[in-house]
Amino acid sequence: MSEWAAKRFWSAAEAEAVAGGFGVRLDGRAVRTPAKAELVVPTRALAREIAAEWDAQEGVIAPATMPMTRAANAAIDRVAPEREAVAALLAEYGGSDLLCYRAESPAELIARQAAAWDPLLDWAESALSVRLRTTCGVMHVDQDAGALDRLHEAVRMLDIWALTAVHDLVSLSGSLVIGFAALRDHAPAGTLWHISRIDESWQQEQWGSDDEASAVAQRKECDFLNAKRFHDLSRPGVEG
Repeated sequence: MSEWAAKRFWSAAEAEAVAGGFGVRLDGRAVRTPAKAELVVPTRALAREIAAEWDAQEGVIAPATMPMTRAANAAIDRVAPEREAVAALLAEYGGSDLLCYRAESPAELIARQAAAWDPLLDWAESALSVRLRTTCGVMHVDQDAGALDRLHEAVRMLDIWALTAVHDLVSLSGSLVIGFAALRDHAPAGTLWHISRIDESWQQEQWGSDDEASAVAQRKECDFLNAKRFHDLSRPGVEG
């Protein structure tokens, strides 16, 4: 398949060992990415998850219900050809990390941010050899050039599967530190997501919830958790 089909045309979807990893077959035909590359992933567990997404389709295919397939397509078609550019883009988040920008008031929000965000910055110092500076308000704070270089190198060391996952983890949370904390299992992904939403949660507590904003937040949380799952399923040694 070179494109998303409009309707299901296969009887069975199966994961299968192929050259270079594991592929997915629809009645024996290889699943291909939108750019027509054969969809080959590094683990059987991830291939089985993708096959299960295809097998769950009924009638008209719904790509929104196939997060592992979409992430694999992105890794192969978009991240692999532009790996250095993607790494550089993600590394730039280190210069404006969410965790570094604190509220000026009220005291309760300041305390809430400090309690959740300071330990993550401490973790980054021990795990990534990076100490990021914090500031109050939205004015940009310059980070140490050496710290940013070390963050860039840490991102560059990721393979295309981890880069694909961290792209969503970082862009959705606004924090490169949170992205690495998720990749390295420093805390559960759900916990890290809620840590990234402290400001939004505070506003909701003060002014009440908005149905549309809540729906958007739920979709983003789902995407964040799916990115973490994609990363975990792509790791060597995962059962499958």
